[in-house]
Amino acid sequence: MNPSEPPRKASPDALTVASFVLLGLVAVALLLPLLGGPTPSPYLVIVLLIGRLGVQFLRSRRDPNLRRPASWAFDVILIGLLFYVASNQPGG
Repeated sequence: MNPSEPPRKASPDALTVASFVLLGLVAVALLLPLLGGPTPSPYLVIVLLIGRLGVQFLRSRRDPNLRRPASWAFDVILIGLLFYVASNQPGG
């Protein structure tokens, strides 16, 4: 590397971008009712969280430093609570 060249910034890989996109979609889905929009289906949020959990698992297979069982447990508990809420909705 030539000292006169600026340092290159490492861009995030595709799985990191996918994880952030899924997290952003979950955030939008959960903020939409607060902004006067329709309430999203709990199943939509569940699918997005399961997708994010899968992406986290794939990322951890590539980089052992990303193995965070506590984070995975939090996502699994949140998915379980959403399934509980969805199953107790009338007419759902």
